[in-house]
Amino acid sequence: MLKGRESLIRLVGRRRRFLRRRHSLLTSSAPQHQIGCKECKDEVSTGNGNVDEEEWVDCPVCGKKIRGEDRVVNSHLDKCLTRGSKRKLSQCTLFQLNFCTRPRVTVSSIESDVTRIDVGPSTDDDGPENDIQDESKSSVCNRVNRMENLDGLLKLDDERKLLSDAKTMQIFGLEGSPQHQITDDRIDNIADSPLSLSEKRMPKCVEPSEDDDNSEILLDTFVVGRRFGNDGELTVGAMIMLSRDPENVKDQNAIKVLTKDTDHNKELGYIPRELAQYLSPLIDKFHLRFEGHITSIPQHPHAVVPIQIYSSGIVSFGEKDSSSLQVFNSLRRNALSAAEFSQTHSPIPAKYQHNLLLLLKEVLNINGHLFTEGEKTLLEAFLSLSDDSQRLFARLYARKGPWFRMASISYAEICDYEEAVKGLSEAECVTLFESMDKLQNNDLKEVLNVLNVGELRDLISSLNKTHKKIAQNSDRGTRKQDYIARVLAAYQGGLCPNLTSMILGKTGRCIRISASAESVFWRAERLFFLNGEQDLSEFLLVDLGIVKYPAYNCIFTDQIFPDRSDLLSYEEAIEVAQIMDESLDENNNELVSRCVEISASNVSSFVEEDRSSHSGSMAAFLSCFSASWVYSKVILLGVSFLEHEQRFKEAINLLKLLLDKFKCDRRRGYWNLRLSVDLEHVGCLDESLEVAEKGLLDPWVRAGSRVALQRRVLRLGKPPRRWKTPSFSSSVKRKIVEVHVQGRPLNCKTGVKNVFYGEDGDRCGVEELALQYYAGEGGSWQGVHTESGIWLTIFGLLMWDVVFADVPNVFRTKFQTAPLDLETDSFYEVRRDLIEALLDKIEHGMAEELLIMSWESHVGTACRGVNWDKHSLSELRAAVTCIGGPCLASICRNLAQDYRSWSSGMPDLLLWRFRDDYRGEAKLVEVKGPRDRLSEQQRAWLLFLMDCGFSVEVCKVSHAPI
Repeated sequence: MLKGRESLIRLVGRRRRFLRRRHSLLTSSAPQHQIGCKECKDEVSTGNGNVDEEEWVDCPVCGKKIRGEDRVVNSHLDKCLTRGSKRKLSQCTLFQLNFCTRPRVTVSSIESDVTRIDVGPSTDDDGPENDIQDESKSSVCNRVNRMENLDGLLKLDDERKLLSDAKTMQIFGLEGSPQHQITDDRIDNIADSPLSLSEKRMPKCVEPSEDDDNSEILLDTFVVGRRFGNDGELTVGAMIMLSRDPENVKDQNAIKVLTKDTDHNKELGYIPRELAQYLSPLIDKFHLRFEGHITSIPQHPHAVVPIQIYSSGIVSFGEKDSSSLQVFNSLRRNALSAAEFSQTHSPIPAKYQHNLLLLLKEVLNINGHLFTEGEKTLLEAFLSLSDDSQRLFARLYARKGPWFRMASISYAEICDYEEAVKGLSEAECVTLFESMDKLQNNDLKEVLNVLNVGELRDLISSLNKTHKKIAQNSDRGTRKQDYIARVLAAYQGGLCPNLTSMILGKTGRCIRISASAESVFWRAERLFFLNGEQDLSEFLLVDLGIVKYPAYNCIFTDQIFPDRSDLLSYEEAIEVAQIMDESLDENNNELVSRCVEISASNVSSFVEEDRSSHSGSMAAFLSCFSASWVYSKVILLGVSFLEHEQRFKEAINLLKLLLDKFKCDRRRGYWNLRLSVDLEHVGCLDESLEVAEKGLLDPWVRAGSRVALQRRVLRLGKPPRRWKTPSFSSSVKRKIVEVHVQGRPLNCKTGVKNVFYGEDGDRCGVEELALQYYAGEGGSWQGVHTESGIWLTIFGLLMWDVVFADVPNVFRTKFQTAPLDLETDSFYEVRRDLIEALLDKIEHGMAEELLIMSWESHVGTACRGVNWDKHSLSELRAAVTCIGGPCLASICRNLAQDYRSWSSGMPDLLLWRFRDDYRGEAKLVEVKGPRDRLSEQQRAWLLFLMDCGFSVEVCKVSHAPI
């Protein structure tokens, strides 16, 4: 894989179905330096179907095109003026801006710089109402009468696992944070939604009255969670019984529903959680037994099953036991209330819907100023849709698609598909195949993909009966894509005018997410997670208990995207990155070169002080959310592509561009190294040496890249080029102890992983063979093959409280496993006092105690670098004890100061052995096979560890003589 490809794939994440700017990006003849500054006019359609066009004006300072909105113009002018104007700014030039007349987004006043606010709905009633300027406003408002309050959305029972695994995070507000124009009651009110925590959603606890008694309890309720029960046929009237499940990891009040059978009790599912919280103490404390029967059978196999249950026996209370009677009556009445509530609000599974609404709520509360009126209108229309429409959209959005057969869509939580589709279509959230008179070629290809090979073959046969030329002129391949190509050829050639109707006859009605909705919801999802690797499935992983995120506070003092123009430039850069990734998959070298040209042109116009509004420590880790940073990754991948094509001169120009434009970047070490290597490839040895020498003076060149440049200087800087020996010569040339081990090889092929026969006769790799050697004649060492894994795990556990300390702006979402600045210099700078105090404890022998406390407090919680499954606590304790405090503190300090540069390349084996006084010693070993050699990063680690006082070796495994 090309260098930088994997990183680009992670950046892009899930590929977007529709790239609105693809055509303009790749065909525009305008100067490319304007690409990152111009906003595409093909924005989200408003309710009346018109395109929401923006007015563009020329900046009187720099001359660039900017959106003609007051706030955007003012922000842009501030940036230009702080960098120094190119021409005198006069009153005349200000009037020439031709500001647009759209209503300005208001900014709510906040009393203090950092104010604690709730994640829930805003209570500020002074904000402007959202102005819906299209004819569909009345139809939208007609659907709003089905709303109920979503106040306290984060405490929803269906999402309780999310906040039980991590304490409720306190969100701190931004001073002057723009208030979005979608009113808060619009966001917080969802029609008859089972997601609400209002009084309608959750019955209040009923206080006991004097009329209560301890008579039989009769309840009508449901069986939920059937997918986790045993499969089997149900019959109306079948007897059931309830059984407590206190070991349930998701709910300690869980109550199972079992069939009442003398031979075998089958598990059907559970009763609703709202009811179980009252019945469980009646079973546990008052020893009531509940039985009942099934009242009806649902059609869907996983739908809820209506049941009726009753208690058997009467609980007796003495005269002196009035408190127990009150508790019993309170539980009884609350159980009756919960059961009555469940009859009118059946527990329909709606996690997808709830998660999507939660995402939209938080994004609009924090980043509402980044959405246009058209986008807010679309979101408002979606929020006012019925539950069925919202749930169908949430399901389709999470699937790959883009087209889906209506006949194959089946979800238990959706009652009326026709009304759901109708609502989504009116809100312009979906596109239907039946309503499209003319399809684009790509659209038709995607629709044909929903057909299987047999259906495509039948379609070809039908075409051949009426149009013989299709069989004569088309490729006769038998793969699915071959059949699709033949149908497309017939469509493009106009050989069959009614082809679209024939395809519709095969596919039936098809549906897909519309381009406008996909764009808006992708933007919301990106703003929520701030990366391309996470999506709505993260909620589900938490619900199922698969992932447990750590507890931390989100403190906001600044916006990641100050205005919409920054966000659009960033999104445009991601589109270029996606096109680059797709082009590499398709081996389209011309398009790859075009993407590199676009990126280079944008970086050429980049000014590093663009983020001057941020503090220095913030700019380092927030820079990855800028367009220039994304373009730099595309360029770096382009460098690797050009080097692979042996186009070294073009690669050299790109590397010089990166080094010239990004003065403070941790990637400068690699850029300098590649520039020096490529210059040597083209025969410029003097310049190659000069680049290596200048690179060593760069404070951003570190770890393996620094060692590599030092070795290049020593190799290239021999007389007559250089007569003086560099001061680092003796340090780099230090000898590392080598141990040679022989083994019987299973294979000797070049390019294939070495496999040997171990001492026990089983097959093993070189690392396992080395472990066997050190466990025996090598010195009775214990150890693990871990590389960087065990070190990052130890670092994460020891530094847990430091990593998740309250630092502004480093935690922006609830789904982070590390602060945003972990891989930057600001991590150590901002937390210097905390880190040094902890390192002092480690150095003085408290590492094992800290490790045990951290493990017991956080076991199973996701944290960057920590692997709970690979290493046991006993292994970690042994390693920490034998390494010793001073050496361990040195490694932790190194990782804290530069996690990015030092989190890889550590030695393969960590070995330890104890002495009689519970003290021990450790050894670090890098294992190399017959044809392997040390990388520069591995050499840098070994030299660093030697400086720290570690015992370090290189174990070279060779073939035993036959």
